[in-house]
Amino acid sequence: MTNSDLNMSEVGNIDVSIVIVNYNVKDYLLQCLKSIYAHKTNLIIQTIVVDNASTDNSVAELRGLFPNVVWVALDENVGFGRGNNVGLELCRGKYTLYLNPDTVLGQDTLDRMKIYLDQNPDVGLAGCKVLNADGTFQIACRRGFPTPWASFCKLFGLQALWPSSKLFAGYNLTYLPINATYNVDALIGAFMMGPTDLLVNLGGFDPDFFMYGEDLDLCKRVQLAGRRVVYNHSTSIVHYKGESTKRSAINENKVFYLAMELFAHKHFGSSRMFLLFLRTGIRTRGLIEKLLSKKSDIGLLFLDLVLINIALLCATTLKFDSPFGFPAYAYPLVFVVISLVAGFSLISVGEYVEYKPTIRRSSVAMLLLFFFLSSCTYFFKEYAFSRGVLLMTIGFSTFLLALARGLVVLYDTTKGPQKDRRIVFIGLNQHTQQIMQALQTAKHRHATIVGVVAVDKYELDTFSGIPVLGTTEYLARILSSAQADEVVLTDQNVGHNKAMELMMQCASLHVRFHLASDYDDVVTARIINDVADVEPTVATSPLVFFRNRVVKRSIDLLVAIFVLPFKAIAVFLSRDEREVGIRVWIEVARGERSLIGLYPDNRSRTTGKPGITGLAHISNPSALSQQAIAQLNDFYVDRYSLALDIEILLKHFLNKNRG
Repeated sequence: MTNSDLNMSEVGNIDVSIVIVNYNVKDYLLQCLKSIYAHKTNLIIQTIVVDNASTDNSVAELRGLFPNVVWVALDENVGFGRGNNVGLELCRGKYTLYLNPDTVLGQDTLDRMKIYLDQNPDVGLAGCKVLNADGTFQIACRRGFPTPWASFCKLFGLQALWPSSKLFAGYNLTYLPINATYNVDALIGAFMMGPTDLLVNLGGFDPDFFMYGEDLDLCKRVQLAGRRVVYNHSTSIVHYKGESTKRSAINENKVFYLAMELFAHKHFGSSRMFLLFLRTGIRTRGLIEKLLSKKSDIGLLFLDLVLINIALLCATTLKFDSPFGFPAYAYPLVFVVISLVAGFSLISVGEYVEYKPTIRRSSVAMLLLFFFLSSCTYFFKEYAFSRGVLLMTIGFSTFLLALARGLVVLYDTTKGPQKDRRIVFIGLNQHTQQIMQALQTAKHRHATIVGVVAVDKYELDTFSGIPVLGTTEYLARILSSAQADEVVLTDQNVGHNKAMELMMQCASLHVRFHLASDYDDVVTARIINDVADVEPTVATSPLVFFRNRVVKRSIDLLVAIFVLPFKAIAVFLSRDEREVGIRVWIEVARGERSLIGLYPDNRSRTTGKPGITGLAHISNPSALSQQAIAQLNDFYVDRYSLALDIEILLKHFLNKNRG
């Protein structure tokens, strides 16, 4: 019997129920489902897909292709854990597998995992070897718990410095062999398999975790129930990590570290010192990672400020025959002021933090710099040295910043992230021809097809005008010689197990593999976008923009600082803290609440804070349904602007006066 033969009369005999929570990764989900149903097995499989309100028509387009899959379309994104819990309620198999949609199963994965669990009834959860798309081992697939010491080593980089040390590498267990089976503290949520009755009795995932951390928590509870958690190396899957996150406005680092803090509070809550240390470490590490993620932008900002000061020195030299021609009292203040104002002007137009730096925006920023400094000279006459120097400084700065951006673009397109990616195909077939033709005609592509590799012996020197480089027997050598960045495998004779072997053989080259043995428009379009380095389009709330966050937080802080003293006096006089709402304003000052924000609607969101007032507040929320409140909150998050905040504030006071 094949696993596609399941019908409801066999529900009591189901071997494995697979729960997949999908969010906007229709292309990866299609590939994942094909990998489940591609291989013959004696197992009876039940597959459940829970869709977290995707906007890419995942359910509508894929439901017809997989009629035996149980499809559950949710009205909102409830998060990873809650989505899996919805699926768990429908599971009827002896075992349940939690599987990410951005994974590809090996041909023997389900069989080997079921056999292992049958032979080891004391195991509560088991995972397998997980590979990255370039064939390297994904170290997160087996982990230790974030104990105080393990957290310290992870957060402050000791694990990265000594990955082979049991003392320092306790979080990701990098000191343990990859090709061995053993007990671990925790597994990755992308692939976790265990007895259904145990998972149901434990209540599935903790719904307090929106994304990340819920897998750690479940593993902890499995062990508290007296069962083992095991890493089983005998079979492998491929995990295209983080694809759902890429296609959403989720701040991955923030959500991850908040989940770690929640886990620590839940399981190590008796240690206040540890929680304080962990929060400090999390915030420090989060800040460091945020800075590192912006290192090129920070470097360009520093270069821009140096160039602007050089422009000032050049202009001063031309006017006064000396780079320091201003009066002595002007130094070093002029350099500090021009740097601060220039930096603020550049950031205020969206450079560095919101958009890639451009000549147009930097020129607008220089105009803002000119108008601001010109205005200042009317108030500070002692610094009105020369209008000519100011004009020349702005002109030189505009030219130098444009030159710097031109050089950055040149570097990016030749050696940096925008350089053409070198693509090698595996398979001399029509599917290869179709993808190559689509790739060669793709817009905004950054890809060059350097060759084709045959699986077996071949007689052609070229295939569709592209050189044939050899056979897969020498794949690692071929990819190294061709300096390949991407491999697209289209040959149907190469099964998933063989594909994973090839990936692991070439792992040291860090070449990303794309498995496309079955032609499909959806998967092909995704592969073309991936290899051509086309970023997925993500609907982004204005609330995540740096300028809007700074303005909104500044207003909240200023208003809270103004209001809190009066509230404190009221508390002192009334002796009733609840009546005057001082706690609410303390939350505003601490950044936990906003002056204008959201009304509670029991929905998880990655942007927006609870507000003292807001769209729902001024619309009489007691007379609104939960759905109407959620729609108003969604409108505010999607359409936020300073003008909208002002309008809400005015209506708030008008309604209050009428009352």
